Amino acid sequence: MPPSPSSSAQAARERLGGKLRDLRQARSISGRAFASSAGWKSASQVSMIEKGHRTISAEHVRLWCSVCGASERRTEELLAEQAAVAGMWIPYEQLNRGGLLAAQRSIRQQYEELVLARSYQPKVFPGMVQTRAYTRAALTGVIVEQAVQTTDPDGEVESAVAERMDRQRLLSRPDARWFFLLEEPVLWYWPYSAEVHRDQLRHLLEVRRRPNVFLGIIPASADRRGVHPEEAFDITDGHLVSVELVSGYLSVTQPSEVALYVATWERLWGLAETGEAATRRIRAALDRLNG
Repeated sequence: MPPSPSSSAQAARERLGGKLRDLRQARSISGRAFASSAGWKSASQVSMIEKGHRTISAEHVRLWCSVCGASERRTEELLAEQAAVAGMWIPYEQLNRGGLLAAQRSIRQQYEELVLARSYQPKVFPGMVQTRAYTRAALTGVIVEQAVQTTDPDGEVESAVAERMDRQRLLSRPDARWFFLLEEPVLWYWPYSAEVHRDQLRHLLEVRRRPNVFLGIIPASADRRGVHPEEAFDITDGHLVSVELVSGYLSVTQPSEVALYVATWERLWGLAETGEAATRRIRAALDRLNG
């Protein structure tokens, strides 16, 4: 099972803080002496940063490297790690600061360049297979749930919907493969109107016919043998895991953590029905909706 997403960003900050502590201790500089060199009144700030109890900025990294006489190469390595740590966790308030359209565009390049995309969803249909109506309803909810500041909510939603619909054209890229793995209850949940849900199910049947799109559905009755449902996550190639949480967006790049998500994906995919079996699951959901 992957580590808790909320702990992943904290663990990364603690690893970076530990490296700053190692740098200081290798020079036999006490916390009090470091604080004095930094112009701080107390060594407690040194301790808080090195334990990852507060945000570690690029300025902090440069300060540690300067006081401890780190080489230029080591300084660059630590600054690169700090940038990665800072980018791991983005609260939705920050993500949506430029509006929904900017948030949608911020991930466009990732989709244009990937070779292998794997998306696991236990609750909703993935954005790349959503209909226009489903996307519009979802993003309208985002305006409220994430308190997006805008004077034109309808226009904000429509521009973001257009961007996502345009991004879906990337499903036709011949050099990319797209895997979508859904828990079966996703087919049953009605977060929006019956008509929107009905069209979404029909659209899913069409999307799965694409030669480079692979759909798996984990039956609600599957013998899971300890393979529990997880939080929704996306794996881009083999180096990035993206997790959408209630309060923000988490990016996992640490190889050992990415490997845990890949292993979890493989266990979950092993439970899935694909091909005609998956089609039957979708049609059963449609029949239940129509009945």
